[in-house]
Amino acid sequence: MTRVITGLERLVADPPAELAGARLGLLANQASVGPGYEHASTLIDRALPGRLTTLFGPQHGFVGEKQDNMVESDHGVEAGTGRRIFSLYGRTRKPDREMMVGLDVLLVDLVDVGTRVYTFAQTMAYCLEAAAALGLKVLVLDRPNPIGGHEVEGNLLKPDCASFVGMFPLPMRHGLTLGELARFMAGRMDPAPDLNVLRMQGWRRDMIFNETGLPWVMPSPNMPAPETAWLYPGQVLWEGTNVSEGRGTTRPFHLFGAPFIDSRRLKSEADRRQLPGVVFRAATFEPTFHKFQGLLCQGLEIHPLDPSAFKPYLTSLTLLEIIMRAWPDRFHWKPPPYEYEYERRPIDLILGDRSIREGLEAGRDAAELQNDWRPELDRFLDEAQPCLLY
Repeated sequence: MTRVITGLERLVADPPAELAGARLGLLANQASVGPGYEHASTLIDRALPGRLTTLFGPQHGFVGEKQDNMVESDHGVEAGTGRRIFSLYGRTRKPDREMMVGLDVLLVDLVDVGTRVYTFAQTMAYCLEAAAALGLKVLVLDRPNPIGGHEVEGNLLKPDCASFVGMFPLPMRHGLTLGELARFMAGRMDPAPDLNVLRMQGWRRDMIFNETGLPWVMPSPNMPAPETAWLYPGQVLWEGTNVSEGRGTTRPFHLFGAPFIDSRRLKSEADRRQLPGVVFRAATFEPTFHKFQGLLCQGLEIHPLDPSAFKPYLTSLTLLEIIMRAWPDRFHWKPPPYEYEYERRPIDLILGDRSIREGLEAGRDAAELQNDWRPELDRFLDEAQPCLLY
């Protein structure tokens, strides 16, 4: 198997001429590593001694220590170098002038998981806006979309549902790499940022992460394996409900359930729908923290068997529909706050379109809702085409 060469590796092997003498910032976290698991900051120091002056960390912290949503990180100092680490998930989610003053180029090296609501993309968008306002260049060091770049799925985000879990008209599973996503976002900004992307070598759109030959370091505390990323575009929906998404277990997003669910009944109904590329196992679990801490939950464990056929958003939307109908007196939507939104329903921000929730509440099937979003998904594919690099 030929290993994919990331943008980070290309930079340290042959630093671009534009970086000579430049003062660099780096937006990264613990998953920003090379093939030998060395961190990006170490590798960049070796390739460009004395150039890297400032670090920025997204949600969960620069070293990935914060477990949950709306658990903030403070600014800090990098051990061994004394460099400032500015938290972009603390008192602010947007870099200010004080943080970026003195920089010439901001490098971005994050592991994205191919899902609209993953907040790293919004952090990158805020950095692009700040860089444009200050006249800084941005260089995204591209990495694979771990769930591939061939399939897209879901409705597009509507403007009234824009938030820190989605600011641009993207489907839930967008099929873009982080560099392509930056290009898509930059094309909708005024003023436009001075953006460049250092492309990967050897990546194909039909690749899943296990085919890249790259090491996996979990980019956030509940993304322990590449297989978790397959599930996330659908299983993240439970964050907007009173159903556990498996936080507090060793299988977050693979497991889901609640004390009021009958797992056998749920499995029987889920199996009847004959959803593609997936098998369900009736499961019982007891979260050690988060929703239903210390309580016995019944639900399912999801086993995606065929990534080319599996539709994570349709799958979880169907499971949500089943639970709403089977336990209408026990199921409910989670109230705000959610990711610094204190009035709008979390589920609407996650789904990105209130009509999806309203359709489910009106008794519409998830498969029927899927037909509604196909035309706008086709429009997205056309609009994203100029942003593709592979």
